[in-house]
Amino acid sequence: MMRIPVEQTFRRLLDQEDTDGDNQITVKDNGPKRFVATGDEGDTFTVEGTYPLSNLLQELALARGTGAETLDLDAERIHENSVRRISRMIRDVFWDGLTRTIDAEGLAQVAIDEKGEGTDLDRRPRVYVPHGDAKALDYFQGVALERPELSLEVGRLPETITPEYVLGLNERPGILSLELVEGEDGPKRGLPFVVPGGRFNELYGWDSYFIVLGLLHDGFAELARGMVTHFLYEIEHYGKILNANRSYFLTRSQPPFLTAMGWAVYEQLEDPERDGWFANVVRTAIREYETVWTSPPKLTDTGLSRYYASGIGMPPETEVDHFDGYLRRYAEAAGMEVEPYRQAIRWREIVVPELDEYFVHDRTLRESGHDNSYRLEGRAADLCTVDLNSLLYRYETDIARALKEVLGDALRTPDGTVHTSAAWEDRAERRRELVSRLCWNDEYGMFFDYDFVRGEQTGFESVTALYPLWAGLAADGQAATLVERAVPLFEEAGGLVSTTEGSRGPISEDHPQRQWDYPFGWPPHQVVAWQGLVDYGYESVAQRLVYRWLYMITRNAADYNGTIPEKYDVVDRTHDVFVEYGNVGTEFDYITREGFGWMNASYQIGLSLLPDALRAALEAGTPPEDIF
Repeated sequence: MMRIPVEQTFRRLLDQEDTDGDNQITVKDNGPKRFVATGDEGDTFTVEGTYPLSNLLQELALARGTGAETLDLDAERIHENSVRRISRMIRDVFWDGLTRTIDAEGLAQVAIDEKGEGTDLDRRPRVYVPHGDAKALDYFQGVALERPELSLEVGRLPETITPEYVLGLNERPGILSLELVEGEDGPKRGLPFVVPGGRFNELYGWDSYFIVLGLLHDGFAELARGMVTHFLYEIEHYGKILNANRSYFLTRSQPPFLTAMGWAVYEQLEDPERDGWFANVVRTAIREYETVWTSPPKLTDTGLSRYYASGIGMPPETEVDHFDGYLRRYAEAAGMEVEPYRQAIRWREIVVPELDEYFVHDRTLRESGHDNSYRLEGRAADLCTVDLNSLLYRYETDIARALKEVLGDALRTPDGTVHTSAAWEDRAERRRELVSRLCWNDEYGMFFDYDFVRGEQTGFESVTALYPLWAGLAADGQAATLVERAVPLFEEAGGLVSTTEGSRGPISEDHPQRQWDYPFGWPPHQVVAWQGLVDYGYESVAQRLVYRWLYMITRNAADYNGTIPEKYDVVDRTHDVFVEYGNVGTEFDYITREGFGWMNASYQIGLSLLPDALRAALEAGTPPEDIF
């Protein structure tokens, strides 16, 4: 094994091969793609091709990060199979790079918030503690005194949190405290959790389900359990699983996956106390189900639920000019320029009821996790969506199963109610009947969202039509029809696309591209569809979709310095996606140490679903069109 000087080789390699100056070596660079590394004893090693050269750059970057002066050049590592390298980096590097804690040691990192940059918000490090957690308040006040270099401001939330109060917090945003681990003298540290990555530097609601699955796959069961425990804390102290634990998210949740998370973790725990922990998960999930998802305003007269995010005015976490296109005609009608009009709307100096209604739908769309999509834009709060009601059906069946298999078919909640599996099975059957009656369209062979205001299905073709497979809600005949007629509508070269092009509509200045629409594909939709197809016996269909997705990720990572981004254009099989908020995970120097949370998870989960022959074909770089 040859030993090479790190800094000298690193600089020489970049000077020769990084011709576009982005601190990466990709197929877009025009260097010779042939580099001769010289050892400290004068021996040489030649590296040729984009992928091996980018691997060499990454290995040098890792060595620099440790302060090493030399690197033992491992030819096998430089030429490591791209599938195995991606999976190894996710397991050994990325999860660690995405792990955070909210405590004395972790606050400096997790307090950083890039969202809303360009606005006039007071962005100093700030942590808000719920009213009912006095120990946490004492702890963070102590941190502020003992660590003056943090410049930390500590605030205590009121016992009752109203939209008006949250509006008042918007100019002073901060991180919200989570579970602290008790030591002999009180809380000592925060339970670790994994963030999505990039500007999403906090604990997210639905991202975390997929991240938990990835962590469990890679053997991090305790880290996964800690994330579920944080959600129990959020429900206890904030009343819901939050969109994310920042102050401006206090009025909205995200797609509910708690019971599925709880089951996934429970089944991998070996702790003798696991039944007690799981009972608390189920008890808390029942509270969330009853107080958040099946109570007004989320419960509708149809008997189905909707997303509905309370709050007042413009969401403060968006880019400064995000709403300018929509606001322009209102500004012109008021005889104002857009920028001062935006500021007046943001700080409620001007109140327009029509705009307030628009922002209700916008916040609700964000609660759904699908921000933004023409499926929901301007009407999100009017829809009983297929995805939400599938998730709630899964809550009902998950709770029934937990009661029957683990909890002795009886669980008493704090209100004195004794819950039995039969009651929860009845709830599930009622929801199944309602979704089938209101959302299933036999003519099209598809589930559609139901507009309860207009009393009709929307007809918008979204891949969320496959959620009933994951939830187990679809009848066998409906499942067969979905596979025959719906899957082909959404299957593209790189996997499942979010919506059809026809439903999205033509793109124009007045109808700009949205990131949750055609031609883009996202990890949660892939994972949900794969598992649903497997559960209904369509393994070969699932494996084909898995292969398309993993091939796209692998090819892009090999060509672009190991890039693992937030989302892809699955039609053109590219990560070169800069719609709306850009593409988190594509901008880094020398080596990505994070990837992106649910993309990492989808890769590990997908690999576990491939049979040996398809895994071998993927490692050989065989395009899906040569197989299927």
